[in-house]
Amino acid sequence: MNFRLERRRGLLLVVSAPSGGGKSSVLKLLRERDPALGYSVSYTSRAPRPGDVDGKTYHFVSRERFGEMIDAGAFYEHAEVHGNLYGTSAEVVEQALGQGRGIALDIDVQGGLAIKKRLPEALLVFLLPPSMATLEKRLRGRATDQEEAVRIRMENARQEMAHWSQYDYVVVNDDLEGAISDISQILTAESRRAARLTLVD
Repeated sequence: MNFRLERRRGLLLVVSAPSGGGKSSVLKLLRERDPALGYSVSYTSRAPRPGDVDGKTYHFVSRERFGEMIDAGAFYEHAEVHGNLYGTSAEVVEQALGQGRGIALDIDVQGGLAIKKRLPEALLVFLLPPSMATLEKRLRGRATDQEEAVRIRMENARQEMAHWSQYDYVVVNDDLEGAISDISQILTAESRRAARLTLVD
């Protein structure tokens, strides 16, 4: 009898957090330290903000174009958040997974749970702020939202955080380096678990 390593699909990592939870910062550094980890730039109907770069921050499209892409089955998941549409390219994700490469997605809670239904083996990590006071401080520190917008985002954050128990792992983002270390350890453990030996005659 011989053993051979089973060819397997790549690991799909989905990181979610309430607005201001730091998921974009965490994933940016995680990808810089692990260049082999793929990433899918989301599509959105929202207008670019100062510093946004089309194709790097998001792919910016009109609501009409976004609707056409939904009809064409272009998205792995899509959702409306804060009045704007967001979607993940099915082609990018499937290409990476099919080649056995890992890919990380920065997705809201709705999108993360939708992916888990479609792909149960997806690894979902929820980033929790250390406290609501810290989250509010981070939102105000961005200085991009008016007072009413901050209030709405805080309300939405409470609703999103109610779903943390539906995620595979929860990481408290009190410290950026600590959060990255925790997620790296999770990825290592899950990758080892996914590596299976198949017995052949």
